[in-house]
Amino acid sequence: MFVRLVLILVVAAFAVGAIVRSSNGAGTPVVYLVKPADTLWSIAQSRYGGDPREGVWKLRQANHLTGGAVLAPGQKLLLP
Repeated sequence: MFVRLVLILVVAAFAVGAIVRSSNGAGTPVVYLVKPADTLWSIAQSRYGGDPREGVWKLRQANHLTGGAVLAPGQKLLLP
């Protein structure tokens, strides 16, 4: 009986962990429409907390942008 209870609790803990991981907001990226005067830095500052350099890195990775990439109004960016 005790082993059965422990097994049920372990399975429940894994199930709850999987649900929490799948709903943590890290799923589908948001599509952002670039506005005039937007920069990767300004988008990173408004979208991500903390160091904007990390946000710029995320934006570059998600959108396959190089260091010298220029944004154009109307351009679509994925915001991870």
